[in-house]
Amino acid sequence: MGGSAILSDCWEFASNEARTLVLVGCTGDGKSSTGNSILGRKAFRSMPQSAGVTSTCEIQRTQLPNGQILDVIDTPGLFDFSADPGIVGNEIVKCVDLAKDGIHAVLLVLSVRSRFSREEQAAVQSFLEFFGYKISDYMIVVFTGGDDLEYSDVTLDDYLGADCPDPLKEILSMCQNRLLLFDNRTKDPIKKAEQVKDLLFQVNLVVNNNGGKPYTNSLFKELKEGAMNYHNQKAKVDSSAAYSEQEIKELKDEMQRSYEEQIRRISEAVETKLKKTMERLEKQLEEEHAARIAAEQNAKEARIAN
Repeated sequence: MGGSAILSDCWEFASNEARTLVLVGCTGDGKSSTGNSILGRKAFRSMPQSAGVTSTCEIQRTQLPNGQILDVIDTPGLFDFSADPGIVGNEIVKCVDLAKDGIHAVLLVLSVRSRFSREEQAAVQSFLEFFGYKISDYMIVVFTGGDDLEYSDVTLDDYLGADCPDPLKEILSMCQNRLLLFDNRTKDPIKKAEQVKDLLFQVNLVVNNNGGKPYTNSLFKELKEGAMNYHNQKAKVDSSAAYSEQEIKELKDEMQRSYEEQIRRISEAVETKLKKTMERLEKQLEEEHAARIAAEQNAKEARIAN
């Protein structure tokens, strides 16, 4: 993207404020590819394979032709039920830390190449419960696989209207039907530019609807305060002439240990909350599955009896 002349003629918003976008979704739905499409370069690892490629939260920055800066955070399948809660908890803390002052938009990435499953529904629900349902005010649903729909001469409206599951309808309704279709395989520079333009239009709507304030919560606040305290104390030590080099080193080491302990404590609290949320949703999925099997068995027995 960088200094593309194509983009410079089609931008509708001229804001130099940095925007932080976070990509979330289940493994294999195209988060990293979507991030690369937004950035205009292959910054995040992405390849077709059964296991997820992204293993840790990562941030990449780009500057649009109008000067606006985008910070894009790619995440592993944070709410995939196969993931270890301890690792996921640490990655959530890292994601929040990378977002620094908050999130301007959450891009929920889904794929048109697969049906919206119960597992995806539970993953989205756990994400909403974990961060608080207020975060839906910042959500934009990005459907990947636009090339498949185009090949079949099907629009996104056709795809959703044909047989859209009720849980997906609820998610779209929660985020006021902010949705986009991305073709991450296209080589057409005009199409690439139009996709990013449409996304930024939606992002700016989200920002305006939220009064310009990014999403933050107590987790953001605690991490930010801890980081500020650490850096302020470090600056005081650095500027002080009253300490010997050894004393300065010991003070810095102590502050670093204190900060790392705070991060560890927050990570453990996040892991505990995440584990409880996922356990409850897994139990819910199991109960629904058992009820569905029982209903199918009863229907089968009724047919045999008739």
